[in-house]
Amino acid sequence: MVTIVADTTSSIPVDQADALGIPYIPQIIVFGNETYRDDTEMDSKTFLKRLRESTTLPKTAAPPPALYHPIYEKYTQNGNTIIVLTPSADVSGTFRSAEVAAADFPGRDIRIVDTRTIGSGLASIVLEAHRWAKEGLDADTIIERVKDMSRRERVYFVVDTLEYLYKGGRIGGAKMLVGSLLQVKPILQFKDGRTEPVESQRTKRRAMARLKELVYSDCPRHDGALLTIMHGDAEEEALNLAEEFKNQLGISSVRIYDLPPAILVHAGPGVIAVSYFTEAG
Repeated sequence: MVTIVADTTSSIPVDQADALGIPYIPQIIVFGNETYRDDTEMDSKTFLKRLRESTTLPKTAAPPPALYHPIYEKYTQNGNTIIVLTPSADVSGTFRSAEVAAADFPGRDIRIVDTRTIGSGLASIVLEAHRWAKEGLDADTIIERVKDMSRRERVYFVVDTLEYLYKGGRIGGAKMLVGSLLQVKPILQFKDGRTEPVESQRTKRRAMARLKELVYSDCPRHDGALLTIMHGDAEEEALNLAEEFKNQLGISSVRIYDLPPAILVHAGPGVIAVSYFTEAG
């Protein structure tokens, strides 16, 4: 038996993960000397309110290895296997925490996979892997499919400002846009585990129009694209975008995810992003 383990950087709602039986790990949000779990102590709405009122930028911390211990103990009994799907190790210490925790369970079958992504694309991967595990696929096959999905994912996003990515140290190759360009609306992509620039537009309206063009250029026109939208305090825009994509691409369902606090710390309010998967090679 294989169990898929995920964390809140996947953007899967906590109650959905619980209903599906996916063991779920929180990230830690730090405001000054105060720390909060983002599964039970601080949701996205509460975080954004606190962010706007705070004079200092909050930080994030990876889940401590101890949080994995009860999950590893429970789900590896009787020779069962755990696959931990983590966000990119380039932007999160979650992969390392999962590894450190696994070292305390020698002889148990615990496999930790850096998916090289984050957000709703990670949600799609987690949900597919969970389905495959329920169907009885073995761990090697699931991991092979997960890595294939990771290679095929495309993520584009528009932020209101690069300030949060820059101050949080998660700007990656997009740091070239900082400075005089802080006032433009950049289109970014999450590629091979890092934030990279695509181009910049003078207004968010133009940036969103260009984002749509990028999606239309290579997103498969069927439900297998697993197209999802994620946002931070931009629900109406996300809903409108989902309807447009469904109409233009012939996709019956586009899931919308609220970005969790651990991502909003770095992306800031107003961010909107699209994830999808290209055709299998």
